[in-house]
Amino acid sequence: MLDFFAIFSKGGIVLWCFQGAGVAESFAAPVNVLIRSVILQERSGNNSFNHNSLTLKYKLDNEFELVFVVGFQKILMLTYVDKLIDDIQLHFRDRYKNELEQKGAIKYLVNDFEFGDDFDQLLREAEESSRLKDPVVMRTFTQSLKSQKTVKSMIETKGGDKGKEQGGKKNKNAKKEEEVAGAAQSKSPPTSKKVVVNGNQDLTKEELIQRNREEMFRKMAKSGTATRSPKPQKEKEKEKEEKKKAAKAKRVWDNCGTNLKELDYSDKVNGSQDAGLAREHAEPEMHLESMAGDLRDVDYESSEPEDEEEEEEEEEEVERVVVTEASKTGAKRGGLGGMFGMFKGLVGSKSLTQEDMEPVLDKMRDHLIAKNVAADIASRLCDSVAKKLEGKVMGTFTTVASTVKQALQDSLVQILQPKRRVDILRDVMEARSQRKPFVITFCGVNGVGKSTNLAKISYWLIENGFSVLIAACDTFRAGAVEQLRTHQRRLSMLHPSDQHGGRPSVQLFEKGYGKDAAGIAMEAIAYARNQVFDVVLVDTAGRMQDNAPLMTALAKLIAVNTPDLVLFVGEALVGNEAVDQLVKFNQALADHSMSDRPRLIDGIVLTKFDTIDDKVGAAISMTYITGQPIVFVGTGQTYNDLRSLNARAVVSALMKA
Repeated sequence: MLDFFAIFSKGGIVLWCFQGAGVAESFAAPVNVLIRSVILQERSGNNSFNHNSLTLKYKLDNEFELVFVVGFQKILMLTYVDKLIDDIQLHFRDRYKNELEQKGAIKYLVNDFEFGDDFDQLLREAEESSRLKDPVVMRTFTQSLKSQKTVKSMIETKGGDKGKEQGGKKNKNAKKEEEVAGAAQSKSPPTSKKVVVNGNQDLTKEELIQRNREEMFRKMAKSGTATRSPKPQKEKEKEKEEKKKAAKAKRVWDNCGTNLKELDYSDKVNGSQDAGLAREHAEPEMHLESMAGDLRDVDYESSEPEDEEEEEEEEEEVERVVVTEASKTGAKRGGLGGMFGMFKGLVGSKSLTQEDMEPVLDKMRDHLIAKNVAADIASRLCDSVAKKLEGKVMGTFTTVASTVKQALQDSLVQILQPKRRVDILRDVMEARSQRKPFVITFCGVNGVGKSTNLAKISYWLIENGFSVLIAACDTFRAGAVEQLRTHQRRLSMLHPSDQHGGRPSVQLFEKGYGKDAAGIAMEAIAYARNQVFDVVLVDTAGRMQDNAPLMTALAKLIAVNTPDLVLFVGEALVGNEAVDQLVKFNQALADHSMSDRPRLIDGIVLTKFDTIDDKVGAAISMTYITGQPIVFVGTGQTYNDLRSLNARAVVSALMKA
């Protein structure tokens, strides 16, 4: 039934393993995937992991730094696996406690952990316990609550049982009263019908309407909403003159003319003219910093002292631990024993339990959600920290709050640090040596800033000596091609062709609107190869993750052109929406791909990072859900407002109160 069961240390030494009969493949491959994708990436909140046709369940022993892993076929529903892995962990710890306390790699290699007989016995007990459960028997109709209901009990009456008892008499009296009242009404004329108002006056309908009308006019007069006499003509003219004087003044732009003729460059500049002529008549010259080399990291003040409130909370936590330890040991050993127990609790003999960490983790979860981390991701992170710390012995003179906070901070840094380093400059140079362009495709939802950040990346690449071809594949949004043409003209002004040996540093490839985006991208790549451009930046149309036709077109563009890098452009302002966007984008690319190994998102561009202060939780959500790095961070509106992500600085800003 089980494919394998392995016990190994966190250092990578296998202490004992079992492999089922008839299993040809080794357990090393799925276990290595588990270590790389779950344990090292701080995703151990859920104790289950699927790999191909196998389901892997694992348990961490943080006291002795051990990992227990069991693997079985995904189609099997084995209910006893959780009990089996718990029993084996406790039994293995108790039997080899002395050897495990030494915690040395050499000792692990020397010792022979003969655990086969114990494993067989525990496996039999777990299987028998799952069989001994009585089958669920359906109740008969006589045993159900429905059979006890009668027609009388299902009739709803007002007033309960008393109403039922007195209902007969009241109904009879009510009928008599209604008959008498009906006879009196038939005798009296309709105009003299009396109406009881507030129980003390008898008024006819006409009198009541007249009184209500008078009250309404009285209220309108008090509130000033009554009819007013019309204003004279002179007052109206004065009001019109005052409004004209208070009209909004025309805005005067810096370094620009105020006349429309001065701002009209249509007859002076043509997109095909030389960049030097464009520089004379177009926008004023921009002075930007040089961006040669690697990008700078995002700036955050990570060395701020802790707030006084946090220090007071930690002191209260220390006092609480001291008091509880002293009270427990004092009850057993008296006053002297309580004093020694107090110091014993401080110097690190306390093992962390789920109950100790639960209030701290709840507070950390709320803090992460307030910092824009998706709620589901925050819960998974806290569960992962709990699994990581459960059973671990606390350090000397440390508190539960500080231990949990440090573990959570380490986990966040581990998540943000990429599994693989994306070095675009190196990759572009390698593609240049092979005489082919390096292709980057940008995708994302509407309005996140794809075209703007594409222009920033173009400026950074041009600053490093590469020639760029921008492919305008957004053939859906009106003004998309004109926006890229404006960026291309401004970049050409900053880097004229005479600085690049007579060749244009940046060029736009466009075919207008309403065309097939995949075909335009293919033609642009072929043109870049013939004209020896170093980089091709493909701008795609913004699309919502639920729009199936547009997602199919994006998957077609990526599958046909096979770009070297697929970047998802997302806002730093979103929280839970970031998870939904990335999951559905990846799912659409996988579903609509024409290959067995679909091409998914390779990296993330995080925009509008300067608008969120220290609420940087979207970076955690996006990286956690995809496992892909954040390659670029947009921090402003100019071309040199492009940064790389500093994991420790972002985590420091995230953990600030």
